[in-house]
Amino acid sequence: MTKTSTADRESPPVDILAANNLRREAAREILGEAVAGGDDGELYFEHRKSESLLFDNGRLKAASYDTSEGFGLRVVAGEAVGYAHSSEISQGALRRAGAAAAAAKRGYSGQLAPSPARSNRHLYTDASPLEQPDFAAKATLLAEIDAYARGLDPRVRQVSVSLAGEWQSIEILRADGAGYLDHRPLVRLSVSIVAEQDGRQESGSSGGGGRVDFSGTIDGPSWRFHADEALRRALVNLDAVPAPAGEMDVVLGAGWPGILLHEAIGHGLEGDFNRKKTSAFSGLMGKRVASPGVTVVDDGTLQDRRGSLSIDDEGTPTQCTTLIEDGILVGYMQDRQNARLMGAKATGNGRRQSYAHVPMPRMTNTIMLAGGAEREEIISSVRNGIYAVTFGGGQVDIVSGKFVFSCTEAYRIENGRLGPAIKGAMLIGNGPDALTRVKMIGNDMELDPGVGTCGKNGQGVPVGVGQPTLRIDALTVGGTAT
Repeated sequence: MTKTSTADRESPPVDILAANNLRREAAREILGEAVAGGDDGELYFEHRKSESLLFDNGRLKAASYDTSEGFGLRVVAGEAVGYAHSSEISQGALRRAGAAAAAAKRGYSGQLAPSPARSNRHLYTDASPLEQPDFAAKATLLAEIDAYARGLDPRVRQVSVSLAGEWQSIEILRADGAGYLDHRPLVRLSVSIVAEQDGRQESGSSGGGGRVDFSGTIDGPSWRFHADEALRRALVNLDAVPAPAGEMDVVLGAGWPGILLHEAIGHGLEGDFNRKKTSAFSGLMGKRVASPGVTVVDDGTLQDRRGSLSIDDEGTPTQCTTLIEDGILVGYMQDRQNARLMGAKATGNGRRQSYAHVPMPRMTNTIMLAGGAEREEIISSVRNGIYAVTFGGGQVDIVSGKFVFSCTEAYRIENGRLGPAIKGAMLIGNGPDALTRVKMIGNDMELDPGVGTCGKNGQGVPVGVGQPTLRIDALTVGGTAT
């Protein structure tokens, strides 16, 4: 497939207000009336295009292309938030939204917070990834990936390939005249394979993406890697034996297993949960919450990464926020409202799913930094345990920190050696407690391939995770071995 450079593309539309015959001065006047006497607020405009294709069972099974736009108007007064949104971008719709959102500040008298500092940083291309290649070329590519995957091994029974792209353009206006623009690409490729042997079927999947155009995701080496990896995982699971059960040491692989860190620990370090004292980390600032050597950051500034943003959805530049340093809790992730109420600074973590959603503290790319141990050294140190390479779904209670995660690729460790692959392993524990059980930290920190989406309060946003190989002692493993 021929690659198309950003320079060859049609320039994407960027002026949402002009396209809807709306003057910025008029919009700011309406916003100013709505937020007067409040603490904060903004107008958030969004134009979004998205496309997805699914090739399944040897045919193009589904395809969609969607364009949406709208605005959200927010008024913040203390802990109260008034929010109104509409898919109609007009002066009349703004006035109705302003009147509705202003109800949050009735009887309240505050002073508007200063606008976020401006940033000229650009972490990704401004161009839409949807222009090139065209739809026919994408459909042909998925058929090519399907044929390649089916020809890899006679045990392949089913192949599913999906390709998705998105381009989001946002503009944020504030009553004091400040304005912010961001144009955000996002792409993802996923390959799933079902293999069968002796009447037993198992699946494996692989994928990747980020805030890039399609060229690096759909070139030959990239999609062949994901097809090969999906088959490898399926074949590994064909030979897997039932997982053991009980308390044992667990080695977590580098990269995607950081999703356990994200879910079991990351949410508990978001500002709103700590302000409301509903997090397992509430009241622990400055105290030891993890083993020495454990350093965790949330970094929204990584180039082209799925969870990265040049600015967050309130206009605040993203940053690398240290949350845990050498085992000590030193920071929380903050949006503007929670930062103000907690006497802290916003960290660029105010995120929303779309114009129809209110912003809240959310993770970007949450990462545990590397230590000094070799992967082989960590595995050889375990007498009785498992090596968890990839994870599937899981559940977390943010208040208590309790979690349950399923392993999609894992191996037995016996006397320091990797044993057979195991199937049905579940990791059960408590996030804050697990941090104190980290005994060895690898020197091989990796980022995930660019596939993560995080849910919170009904909103989903793209995120990234990363970590080195870790040894955590005495976790409960749920298994099926008898």
